[in-house]
Amino acid sequence: MTDSTGQDIGHALGLLLRRSTRAHLYARLTEGLGEAVDDLTYPVLSGLARTGPYSAADLGREIGLDRTTVTRRADRLQRAGLLERRPDPADGRATLLALTDDGHAVVAATRQRLADAVDDSLASWPQADARTFARLLRRFVEQGPFAADHD
Repeated sequence: MTDSTGQDIGHALGLLLRRSTRAHLYARLTEGLGEAVDDLTYPVLSGLARTGPYSAADLGREIGLDRTTVTRRADRLQRAGLLERRPDPADGRATLLALTDDGHAVVAATRQRLADAVDDSLASWPQADARTFARLLRRFVEQGPFAADHD
């Protein structure tokens, strides 16, 4: 690989990971799913779907927000019936955030919207190219600089 390949990929990733890019995507994914579901609360919903029940502090570390911000957003989601608070079985003083059935349904809807948007954007690609891109992107995520075990 030439130096420009790494630079090209790094630049594309920089654009993809920008806060404004994520906020725009989250707004598209959550449109019309209820007043409590928006680009601010989506990371809480999506994070809990990945992790299962989690404390606000642990979820905050997972999604890159502080505990107070997670708690405020969780309050909105709880009022909308998408999230509930449960006692932590490992620590009677602590509380875990967990998705309700309605919360899981909202996450499923956003994930389907994302899959549809990706499919739409790749519709003009040859099917073999789209499959290769998916395979190589997964490999890059699992083995590249973002991999959990990468040091």
